[in-house]
Amino acid sequence: MQKLPKIGLPVILLVVVLLIFISKSSINIGYGEAGVLFKTFAGGVVTDNPPLGEGFHVIAPWNKVYVYNVKQQEFFEGNMQVLSSNGLEISLDVSVLYQPKYEELGLLHQTKGENYVNIVLIPQIRAVARSVVGRYTPEQLYSTKRDAIQNEIFEETQKNVDSQHIQLNAVLVRDVTLPIAIKEAIERKLGQEQESLEYEFRLEKAKQEAERQRIDAEGKATANRILSASLTEKILQEKGIEATLKLSESPNAKVIVIGSGKDGLPIILGNQ
Repeated sequence: MQKLPKIGLPVILLVVVLLIFISKSSINIGYGEAGVLFKTFAGGVVTDNPPLGEGFHVIAPWNKVYVYNVKQQEFFEGNMQVLSSNGLEISLDVSVLYQPKYEELGLLHQTKGENYVNIVLIPQIRAVARSVVGRYTPEQLYSTKRDAIQNEIFEETQKNVDSQHIQLNAVLVRDVTLPIAIKEAIERKLGQEQESLEYEFRLEKAKQEAERQRIDAEGKATANRILSASLTEKILQEKGIEATLKLSESPNAKVIVIGSGKDGLPIILGNQ
């Protein structure tokens, strides 16, 4: 009985060692994640093989795995101070959608590390935003060029980070804040331009209506001239005879004197 404690102690130590060994030689990678293997005695970061995917993995206890989020992620860069083409200070709020390139995760870890967003993306976004905004006036930034600026920032940043193992999915300009005095001046100018456009529209509409009436009047005058030229005495007499015949069939009392009117047309005398 006295030997049991001496036997039990090594067993306990062995179990502890096994637990430590198992914990050091296995890793579970969650969904939307990938692992970069670092081989302590065999060349360091593994870059020539794909990263470790989701699930349970067994590794040598002296190696290490660095786990990265490989899903699309977003960082928000708010109140970014930039200068317009005429030197006025503009404030931008920008959202960036990105993710590491899965097959190049080892290279990203080796060259940039886990803090790659602060090392690469944020400085690039700031530099490109300043460059792009500096090409436009405050009025363009406020009104017509918001989408163009957003696209230019995205395209130029994408070119810069593509070779650095980062996939840029979108750049969204959330807000452009101008100095209050500049904003009010732009709004007044835009309002005046809108009023001018409305006035020009009304003038054009009035011109079109006047032209329509002129063409209508000319058409009527032409029709009257053609009609007058075609009304000969014989046609008038014939029309008069036709009207006389129709009136003679009417039940109303009347007296028709044939050939007593001007040009030999009948005169119709009614009850009065």
